[in-house]
Amino acid sequence: MPNGQHTVIDVHVLLVRGTHLLLTQRRGGYGEGKWHLPSGKLDANESLPAGAAREAAEEVGVHIDPAELRHAHTVHVAGSGPVPRLGVFFEARRWSGEPYNREPQKCSAVEWFPLDDLPDDVIPYPLAGIRGYLDSQTFGVLGWADERSKALT
Repeated sequence: MPNGQHTVIDVHVLLVRGTHLLLTQRRGGYGEGKWHLPSGKLDANESLPAGAAREAAEEVGVHIDPAELRHAHTVHVAGSGPVPRLGVFFEARRWSGEPYNREPQKCSAVEWFPLDDLPDDVIPYPLAGIRGYLDSQTFGVLGWADERSKALT
């Protein structure tokens, strides 16, 4: 990898209940006060669906069978941190448990929003994945300066 650069792999979970999407509100640090999806970095030796299910359990207390997750969108992001990120978004329509805030030190609220009326202050990175999901697009890019990437968006 040139210049020691690497790409962080993130997993995001779109918990969809009917026509509503679950979002969490960030507390402190990156995205303070803005809305986000349950998400996090993929652990070593962990599959993408297993990581997404783990993050949903850690952040909002729901248990998802990884086999029930459907790949919804992937976005390659620049400018959302010191290195590029690859965000893999999964739709979940079945889970056990009622979502709640399991990380009050990182999250100030957990709320359902209509898919056609999301809040204005969703962090751009997860919003790119949500929009890709809503538009039935499987891949997108965000934050890249080169013209070839712009043509793909």
